[in-house]
Amino acid sequence: MLTRVLLGDAAVVIGILFIISGTVGLLRFPDIYTRLHALTKADNVGLGFVVLGLALQAPDLYAAARLLLIWFLVLLASTTSAHLVARSALRGGIKPWTGKDK
Repeated sequence: MLTRVLLGDAAVVIGILFIISGTVGLLRFPDIYTRLHALTKADNVGLGFVVLGLALQAPDLYAAARLLLIWFLVLLASTTSAHLVARSALRGGIKPWTGKDK
């Protein structure tokens, strides 16, 4: 039991670190496309680790399955919304960053 709690806590901490790195990418990257990439990738992986940590500490299998379902729905929503934002930016004339804008 203690091992599950420690593994769960470690997974949650790792997930929080991924979420923080995605937030830093959102604030630091040069254009909307790289910001979206950093945010969606890091947050999805971070949320996966948080859900894994919470599922390890869940009281029963039903609660763990609900957590996994929530993670799956967030994955669908974040990829769809990132695609729509990037497509709108591209149609709006926002060019991707090439590294030559110095």
